[in-house]
Amino acid sequence: MPPVTPCNLFGVRTDRIFARLEQEPARPLTPPPEMSGTRRTLFFTTLGFYVAVVVAVLTTSRLVRLDWQVMLFRPYKQWPELHAFLDYFVVLGQRGPTAVLVAAWLGWRSWRQRTLRPLLALGASLLLLNVTVGAAKLGMGREGPHYANRIGTNEMFLTGDIFPSGHTANAVVTWGILAYLATTPRARRRLSVVAAVFALGVGVTTVYIGTHWVSDVLLGWVSGLLILLALPWCEPLIARVEAYLLSHWYRLREGSAPLPARLRPRAAVTAPEGRLHAPGSRPGVPSPEPVLASPRSADRPGRVPDGPRTHHPSHAAGRHAVRSERSPVTPSGSRRPPGERTVSRTAPLGPRK
Repeated sequence: MPPVTPCNLFGVRTDRIFARLEQEPARPLTPPPEMSGTRRTLFFTTLGFYVAVVVAVLTTSRLVRLDWQVMLFRPYKQWPELHAFLDYFVVLGQRGPTAVLVAAWLGWRSWRQRTLRPLLALGASLLLLNVTVGAAKLGMGREGPHYANRIGTNEMFLTGDIFPSGHTANAVVTWGILAYLATTPRARRRLSVVAAVFALGVGVTTVYIGTHWVSDVLLGWVSGLLILLALPWCEPLIARVEAYLLSHWYRLREGSAPLPARLRPRAAVTAPEGRLHAPGSRPGVPSPEPVLASPRSADRPGRVPDGPRTHHPSHAAGRHAVRSERSPVTPSGSRRPPGERTVSRTAPLGPRK
């Protein structure tokens, strides 16, 4: 026997499995299924079968007689060697463990593909399951095989809550949602087979251990299938909820909402000349790129905000330019226009001639 390594666990090549998982986000997402004519026909046909099973139990038909025959046969006594294994296998139909397991897988897919649709579809299916199956259980109040009182009766409208089978309906929904969310036809076919095996196995197991009637299991299968067929009607609502949640998440992550005062960055320091300097720079030292120009300098005649500065005669008419706007002096002389006198402050002032 080869040694057990991360790439060979229980005889399975796990490196191929992980390589397959790494290709999941690269695959394009298929659009959500629509309620086509074929699916609508299947939905209403299944709904009719649901009503037929309920009517058959209410009228104490041959289906109820079959329930009692299987119950009195006691399969768990006929094949006791299967009891230990099937006690663990029936857990695949319990709502808590299966929901956590499937939610973990769909959560990983949501994170890899940057979409919330898998988790929202699972949440919508479980919500429909709890509402519809729970209401039917409480409304019809059927007693289970272990609590039956009169042989041959349907045991309806008493204190029980086993019609339809919750284990069976949950197995159909939680494992069938994986096939519903599959991104390729090949994966959808394979996952449909897996979901069918689990759903059929859980239903038959509940009959074997004596916790449900045969009619309970039939109605459980039909109830779960109705929920999967009705999911395309929920897709527009799922898309709106996903857009709402993602928009709020991106807004919170990008910080577009106003921050508290203690979390805001330091404001720029205003220099005496009327300009704004970047934090950390010293006033009076020219910056290679000014942060913001004075708002008064933008409306001056001849002032080009983003281009080279130009001189205007209004500067000599009494307006005093800020230091950064004064004409620079170069070795070739001043750039002042001819005709303006430059008076030296050290020369004595005398009368003009």
